[in-house]
Amino acid sequence: MTDLLLGIDLGTTATKVVVLDPDRGVVGAAEAPVRLRSPDAGHAEADPSEWWANVRRLVPEALERAGARPHRVAALATTGMVPAVLVLDDAGTPRRPAILQNDVRAAAELAELADRLAEADLVSRTGSPLSQQSVAPTLVWLARHEPEILRGSVTLAGSYEWLLRRLGADPHVEVNWALESGLYELDGRPAEDVRAAAAVRPGWLPAVRSPGDRVGALAVEAADAIGLRPGVPLVVGGADHVSAAYAAGLAEPGDTLVKLGGAGDILTVTDHPVVDARLYLDRHPAPGRWLPNGCMATSGSLLRWFQEAMAGDADLARLDAEAAASGPGAGGLVCLPYLLGEKSPLHDPLARGAFVGLHLGHRRGDLFRACLEAVGYGFRHHLDVFAEAGLGVGRVRVTNGGSRSTLWKQVLADACDLTLHPVVGHGGAALGAAVTAGVGIGLLPGWEAVGRFVSLDGPVVPDPAARAVCDERYAAYRALEPALRPIVHRLAAPSPLARRA
Repeated sequence: MTDLLLGIDLGTTATKVVVLDPDRGVVGAAEAPVRLRSPDAGHAEADPSEWWANVRRLVPEALERAGARPHRVAALATTGMVPAVLVLDDAGTPRRPAILQNDVRAAAELAELADRLAEADLVSRTGSPLSQQSVAPTLVWLARHEPEILRGSVTLAGSYEWLLRRLGADPHVEVNWALESGLYELDGRPAEDVRAAAAVRPGWLPAVRSPGDRVGALAVEAADAIGLRPGVPLVVGGADHVSAAYAAGLAEPGDTLVKLGGAGDILTVTDHPVVDARLYLDRHPAPGRWLPNGCMATSGSLLRWFQEAMAGDADLARLDAEAAASGPGAGGLVCLPYLLGEKSPLHDPLARGAFVGLHLGHRRGDLFRACLEAVGYGFRHHLDVFAEAGLGVGRVRVTNGGSRSTLWKQVLADACDLTLHPVVGHGGAALGAAVTAGVGIGLLPGWEAVGRFVSLDGPVVPDPAARAVCDERYAAYRALEPALRPIVHRLAAPSPLARRA
């Protein structure tokens, strides 16, 4: 019997595998951490060999936890961060570490391309502005600083496309990698002027495929490596934030998801493409649905930074307790969370973080509370943009690691003045990929089948007593970024001493 589905998620901070039984839901799961590499300021890289080592270990582990024999796997799909950039040789082997979506090394190249393409209406044509997330500036940076990487015959891929290819799939890029890369028009045609400006060569970009497409079968060598039978159908899963939104049950216009991962994503469903220079645009897996969205460069990664850099041996539960004692408004502190620059809605790779309002009476819990609130205010900024773009927001669901913190959910509800509906036991992007695999091979009846795997917890309601202070702090949050921008841009530029060193 082949009746189980595998979803594999190459996330920014972890690799995850889930085993899905179409009748019983998730029956097994396993995950392992991934090390974010930052060899220079603004660089964000990952080693694909670490992804592969995790997959080799986690697939058998997840099946063992499910109590399932490997031959029962009917199909698998992959998902992951987007738009990561991998440069592959003819054999599909990466020529260098993956450059991740929150990498901001190409700030100078971004500015140059923005000047060259100033007359092009990229937002209406491609769905997104030219930004630090766009692939073109990264390619220009590689051509300038690592030209040997782009010599000879190469193809480009994202994280999850590379993994499918490593398993035996045909070369391809997924439709949302294509959309967010900025190298394609909304209708799928090449954005020729962008490609010309970035010197993209013919052959670098393989065919574009959509979630649910079958792109090959598990190769013998890969099957041996991960403990499955050869020939298992390989199905395109999709971008992690899209897959996670799908797995949270977002289906109808207005359905909205706040995703508290290493980065912070907010997505809402529409029945037509919505383009806005401050946002990104993705395709929902179901035909006729779109997902305009925003992504903050840091969310959970801000909290992990604080824990590692400033909290000694304190775990997150202890920090939560100290932050709860601080109370709304963090004792007069406001944090700007731009430790990796900022993606939407600012699109500013030179943005930097700050704590404003410090005095000697502040304690660790106040600073941690300010970090929690900063992420909330970042989502509130996006909700303001959604409203200005005419997007209606209905029921809001919340998922991912941060949603396990009762305090953070309450802080988020208060900061945004928004009722949140936590998804219980959310399988995340890996679950979305597993469901997509089932739809792709016909084991599940259609895209609406995901609803059977979604369960919601009781709502988190904003505290009316926190409203006034949160409004005041949010106003300060919004005012601080433009006020500090000239200063942090100067600080972000390499100093003469650093260049001489």
